[in-house]
Amino acid sequence: MATTHTAAPTLSIKTNAASWIKTIALAACGALVLTLCAKITVPFYPVPMTFQTFGVLLIGAAFGLRLGMGTILVYLAEGAVGLPVFAGTPARGIGLPYMLGPTGGYLLGFIFATVIVGYFADRGWNRHLVKIGLAMAIANVALYIPGLLWLAQFTGWERVLPVGFYPFVLADPLKWALAAAVALPAGSLVRKLRG
Repeated sequence: MATTHTAAPTLSIKTNAASWIKTIALAACGALVLTLCAKITVPFYPVPMTFQTFGVLLIGAAFGLRLGMGTILVYLAEGAVGLPVFAGTPARGIGLPYMLGPTGGYLLGFIFATVIVGYFADRGWNRHLVKIGLAMAIANVALYIPGLLWLAQFTGWERVLPVGFYPFVLADPLKWALAAAVALPAGSLVRKLRG
């Protein structure tokens, strides 16, 4: 006589609910970390430097493609509805008007950067310092492309590099190195939390 088990579907539902709760909590924590990174300002010439790029690269490396992308979308949605999560907010505006301003292309670039780093993280690159550092370098280039194309509409093509690239390019390798170093233990912690 065959027996049937009815406990499995209930256990499966509970496991799925727990998994979703962990995922939502991680995305919320990631969005908070990115907000904090946006608010950290380091005096730099000619414009101050924030740690937003560091946060984006770290989230992609620690969370992987899907969770990283979800986290960035949560962060952008928070900004779109008017929460002061971006660098310079609320002083320089909030919500969609801010997102459509000069830095809007960089915000779009956050998505591209997260996809690239997350893709490589899902393939185990976030367990190797040099590999994840290389993925972050590639992702940072991808972040600049929409950022500079969009910014040029405000500054003109002749000023886009002096305003949107040159001031930051020297600090970027430092951010990659720091994000790569933090990504190894952070990725390990996220894997443990997700089970």
